[in-house]
Amino acid sequence: MGIETLKTTLKNPKTNAILTLKTPIIGASGTYGYVDEYESFIDLNCLGAISTKGITLEKRPGNSGDRIFEVQNGMINRIGLENVGIQAFIENKLPKLKEKNIDFLLNIAGSTPEDYEKLATIANDNDIKAIEVNVSCPNVKQGCLEFGLNPNALFELTKRIRKNYDGFLIVKLSPNTQDIKPLATAVEQGGADCISAINTLRGLGMKVDFVGNKFIKKSVQGGLSGSCIKPVALYMINQIKQVVKIPVIAMGGITKFEDLIEFLAVGADAFQIGTANFIDPSICSSIANELNNFIVKNGFKDFEELKGAIQND
Repeated sequence: MGIETLKTTLKNPKTNAILTLKTPIIGASGTYGYVDEYESFIDLNCLGAISTKGITLEKRPGNSGDRIFEVQNGMINRIGLENVGIQAFIENKLPKLKEKNIDFLLNIAGSTPEDYEKLATIANDNDIKAIEVNVSCPNVKQGCLEFGLNPNALFELTKRIRKNYDGFLIVKLSPNTQDIKPLATAVEQGGADCISAINTLRGLGMKVDFVGNKFIKKSVQGGLSGSCIKPVALYMINQIKQVVKIPVIAMGGITKFEDLIEFLAVGADAFQIGTANFIDPSICSSIANELNNFIVKNGFKDFEELKGAIQND
């Protein structure tokens, strides 16, 4: 695969902060582990980066009970940000990432602004070049959504993180809002270099069985993801690009090459692939190859030229 053909650079036009990716395809947080969990399935060079599992200050056990519920064309998860905590990540995961030269985004989440400030400081002290700030997780009991749905709180939080972190700052937005444009504007004005969107939608999965003349009901409430949310994601990316100049990493229901083209058409600059990895662990590699083949076959110099052609037509 022609890596140089797929190389892309995300750039904040206001500050000139940049993040260079080998390819525009990123393994989405919560679906790609911490380091190299997919190495036995694909060549990780097909990825521009891995977005790590969401990392909090302290180790978290996550939610009890059922955590995954399959629904039509998607799934609902309520993992609850189970993770090893930032210190264990720095001590045990980061050395392996560096040893294997795997590019990554450190996905961070907290319950208070102070949590995010501390996480940003630790990331800065350890020369982590990009963080993705999760302010939009719908399956934890506190934090995340409290910040992610209030433009003023989101602006202040982004500004506080920016003061503590010198690297490339990405903020992940929630679709669980009536209007995403004020949230996107708040993030840009607070000092973010990039937006990633969308996180999961609020959803409820229900199963009803009739056994022994009795109905048995089972439900799981949490974050809905998968191909069923793609129209929402396309709408949200289109809305975001109307009000910000910083780059946008699109996600939400990407399962095939044609989805990339559709997201480019509404303004995306790069992509994250999540739920589809559970169905086909080689999906990122397959789509990267299709993207490369399309570029070569149709006479485009590289991904940047393809993106420009789609977005300027």
